[in-house]
Amino acid sequence: MASLNQERSPGHKPVSPGGGHPDQGGVVLFRGHLLAASSRGAAVVGERPWRGRVFIAASLDGFIARPDGAIDWLTDPAPGPRHHAPQAPAGPCSRGGASARALEWEQFLPGVDHLVMGRGTYEKVLGFEEWPYEDLGIIVLSTALEAEDPRITPARSLGEAVALLDARGARQVYVDGGRVIQSFLREDLIDEITLAWAPVLLGSGLPLFGALPRDTRLELVASHTGQNGLVHATYRVYRPG
Repeated sequence: MASLNQERSPGHKPVSPGGGHPDQGGVVLFRGHLLAASSRGAAVVGERPWRGRVFIAASLDGFIARPDGAIDWLTDPAPGPRHHAPQAPAGPCSRGGASARALEWEQFLPGVDHLVMGRGTYEKVLGFEEWPYEDLGIIVLSTALEAEDPRITPARSLGEAVALLDARGARQVYVDGGRVIQSFLREDLIDEITLAWAPVLLGSGLPLFGALPRDTRLELVASHTGQNGLVHATYRVYRPG
């Protein structure tokens, strides 16, 4: 991995668990590392012990919801054409190429132990008939949400969320919600992305991805097309060296 000075992009500063500047001292987050910060600068303490993983559906033009947050195009799509596509052989993701099937939701969820999501995603989940995350440690990124729900722990900043994950011994972390995914990507905290591309163009809405301080290279490790036309693709974030 390149040195901190080489990896730092213009205007990109480490984030402290409490949201302060690293020169104030304490522990900060930078490019997936925990750093010890002081007025003399930051030094790497250790790499994170967990993997950040994304599983999310998006329209073909890259939106995860309509401008008002609706996802009817995904949960209750209008009648459309039948989809015909070759199926990849069944099997787990393999590093040797994309011949295996990508992860489905039923395979993905049992493989994670923690979930980090934003307040908007959390409030949408509250509207489900059943709570789908009984066995997960859940952190909700929000500057105002109070800890009234015993199933979740609020975090005021990305750095605070990372500190909670480390303290709890997280290993496989599901990252959900457009803004939260973007924040984790900017800090190099995502290791795997599974996308389910829906065969629809929305034209506008809430984007899946946003601006990044650098290119993020991805390695396609598995893919397949479902009968409903959803194209599932699992990528590994490529980090040379």
